[in-house]
Amino acid sequence: MSEQSPGSPFTVADALAAGLQRHGVTVIFGQSLPSALMLAAPRFGIRQLAYRTENAAGTMADGFARVSNTISVVAAQNGPAATLLVPPLAEATKASVPILALVQDVPRSNRDRNAFQEFDHGDLFRSCSKWLRTLDDPARVDDYLDMAITAATSGRPGPAVLMLPRDVLIEPVTGPRRRSAVLGHFPLDPVRPAAERITEAAAVIASAERPLVIAGGGVHLAGAAHVLADLQERVGLPVATTNMGKGSVDERNPLSVGVIGNYMGPTSATHGLRSMVTDADVIVLIGTRTNENGTDAWSLIPDGATLIHIDIDSNEVGRNYEAIRVVGDARLAVTDLLAALDKLDLGKRRAAVDSIHARIAEARVEHAKAVLDILTPAEGPIRPELVANEIDNLLDEDTIVTADASYSSIWLGNYLRARRPGQRFLSPRGLAGLGWGMPLAMGAKVARPEATVFCLTGDGGFGHVWSEFETAVRENLPVIVVLLNNGILGFQKHVELVQFGQYTDAVTFAAVDHAAIARACGADGVRVTDAAEVGDALAKAVASGRPTLVEIITDPSAYPPITGWSGVSDEVMSR
Repeated sequence: MSEQSPGSPFTVADALAAGLQRHGVTVIFGQSLPSALMLAAPRFGIRQLAYRTENAAGTMADGFARVSNTISVVAAQNGPAATLLVPPLAEATKASVPILALVQDVPRSNRDRNAFQEFDHGDLFRSCSKWLRTLDDPARVDDYLDMAITAATSGRPGPAVLMLPRDVLIEPVTGPRRRSAVLGHFPLDPVRPAAERITEAAAVIASAERPLVIAGGGVHLAGAAHVLADLQERVGLPVATTNMGKGSVDERNPLSVGVIGNYMGPTSATHGLRSMVTDADVIVLIGTRTNENGTDAWSLIPDGATLIHIDIDSNEVGRNYEAIRVVGDARLAVTDLLAALDKLDLGKRRAAVDSIHARIAEARVEHAKAVLDILTPAEGPIRPELVANEIDNLLDEDTIVTADASYSSIWLGNYLRARRPGQRFLSPRGLAGLGWGMPLAMGAKVARPEATVFCLTGDGGFGHVWSEFETAVRENLPVIVVLLNNGILGFQKHVELVQFGQYTDAVTFAAVDHAAIARACGADGVRVTDAAEVGDALAKAVASGRPTLVEIITDPSAYPPITGWSGVSDEVMSR
């Protein structure tokens, strides 16, 4: 932490820090660079959270923004450090998460001279940012900062990148500060959809025989969970979610279907409800990109259904399915839709509620029967489904759970249940990169320090971010990392067995004591090999209030109910 010397000039770095403070920023995920900014930030009440790797830092910023619904800030040096920001910014672009990346660049006089670590950052960041500029004029520091944050938090949110030449940061800023707007929350400028589209959509829903709502991640981004819950209850609509939309509704509600998509095989929580999607005559899509996994390779949505698509991004509406176009903020759209439905005859909807309740209840009972043996502790390698179920037993309404890509996201989607509308389950479903589960958890913990935060990951994903356990200890981020150690890259091995009947050498790991790595960093680390001990180990981790790794040795032949793998024998998958 630094103190400004009396009489020292107010610099661009000072102005940036003051501007960030104005927008509500309280933390920068950053190492030492840009040094001038990091030295100025504490004077404006901004904490520096020092990471070990930039790709993890960008994902921490992602998790922070998703949970806080405010802009997050990550900082890095030009060159190799900047290149490591590309993966998390690409994820944030696809997942619509507002991140401001502040990247130090070479001094202006050194441009295009092969300066140390000089690189064309314009080409580097163009594909993974909404907005990209270089601040060359000290007098415009507030203008550029406000433009960057506005771009990130307005419309469809996403990353903005502001390049900061090193010499500009230390130049003085003179003249009055003209800007006072606070722009760091999102959605910044929520826009109501056209009234005539709302009227049309309401009429279609009221007259439907078998309507269904599919809620995507845009529900969380727009803060629409509570109004969606009102729609569900007052109109009697069943609500399913995508992976990103999980937690949009209370999943214990008798009208909540659960997560749908590409894992609705025999042991899936929604296996018995697939026909509720495929037989629907009206489907209301809210804040979803209708992507491959969320639609089971575009096989779930029936051809004859009438679709209503609510989204802030008009390019997503109708991308894969023609629909009644309701373009606007999801919270305002659902609010207006509910008001319009209140004026209509909803007798058909109310008459169908009991049968919908019964159908969903029956599917839940059948699922419980289908997984009873899997969830019962037994000798031998531990089933990952049992681990996920034990995590679910520890959840309360405020718990946040993150998951790595691949199998971990599926275990989360299938076996954990949201206790309230708006509960957060974070997974990297924009690009589904491995290694992002733990950084998402760390960012979420910074945003919500009072919440219990679990991360569910595998040994493949955790191998990308071992070093960040030291960050968790140093920065006092008591996240609970539940590591499913099956000794393989599970999805890769199993998909190769399904497609080719054999697998490549790269899917198998050497034995690693991951709990020892956590202990070496100063965290708690425990290894569990007995299924009967899983619940106690997790409960102790929660009670400890310390960064903890619970490493659980799991069955390498266990795989989730991916729909396309139904019918493949266990003999094939256990090779």
